[in-house]
Amino acid sequence: MSDVRQRKRKHIEVCLREDVQYTTRTTGFERWDLPYRALPETDLGEIDTRAHLFGRELAAPLLIGAMTGGASLSSVINRNLALAAQRLGLGLMLGSQRVMLEDERARPGFQVRRYAPDILLIGNLGVAQLNRGYGAERLREAVEVIEADALALHANPLQEALQLGGDGDFSDLLPRLRETVPAVGHPVLLKEVGHGLSGAVAAAVRDVGFAALDVAGAGGTCWAKVEDLANHGRVRHPDLVEWGIPTAQALVEVRRAAPGLPLVASGGIRSGLDIAKALALGASVAAVAHPLLAPATDSPEAVEAELRRLMFELRAAMHGAGAANLAALSGIALHAR
Repeated sequence: MSDVRQRKRKHIEVCLREDVQYTTRTTGFERWDLPYRALPETDLGEIDTRAHLFGRELAAPLLIGAMTGGASLSSVINRNLALAAQRLGLGLMLGSQRVMLEDERARPGFQVRRYAPDILLIGNLGVAQLNRGYGAERLREAVEVIEADALALHANPLQEALQLGGDGDFSDLLPRLRETVPAVGHPVLLKEVGHGLSGAVAAAVRDVGFAALDVAGAGGTCWAKVEDLANHGRVRHPDLVEWGIPTAQALVEVRRAAPGLPLVASGGIRSGLDIAKALALGASVAAVAHPLLAPATDSPEAVEAELRRLMFELRAAMHGAGAANLAALSGIALHAR
């Protein structure tokens, strides 16, 4: 597994040192306005941002998104993220656990429950592993070894296509998912990694048994670009790394296709106003990753400061829109610009 650990370390280095964001494609949130009310009839100090997901209460509808695991620095990052999440009452999704399942020496870097006994903790595996012998028992192990509440299955065909030795076999996954997901015994969500879930994909998985969908749209970190930079030191495939479904568009499409499922909005979420718009478009919670990576190499306090900024901005946006709670926010119709 040394090659995998080496790749994980390279991913961290690239994300910290290089411009890994989309260049020509945005999240699409700038095309929507949250209506502003000069007389909101709300008290900023009483704005209620509490949310619920997978049986856990969150102080705000905010998850720390999946980032890393398997490299030595990953342990420091995950520890600091977990401590910050515990202090603020937020959720945490870990990076891909494949390295941990195939090399037990990597497990401690994922076992963060001792730092965060009360948080919503979500594990993570690649959906393509179902074509490499992984079944319900393996997925269940990924949840239980780290004492998680749920498991994310990430779908990332474009990233894998640009990754050296990446998994290219995404065939016949729908029947495997229909068989496997209900047998896991824990909530399972499907997510992209930054190229977006479409309405067509959401419609195709409606009968699988997923507990939620994470749209993980384009406009933030591009993992195809990360792979290009990690492998070649430059972007060799400029058109491919700008390809994807903008986060706002993915939210609208997936909400329409799967009206009953909780949605996570991720992919380029950079402000509390972004979070407010995402919730008004149908998300249950939002997830943020890249802005927390550098702080997480420093300390839990640095992560906490960035999260507190987002939480304040969300409360301010709700206050300015006259939404005293998340139910009121979800009932506000955004204005298209």
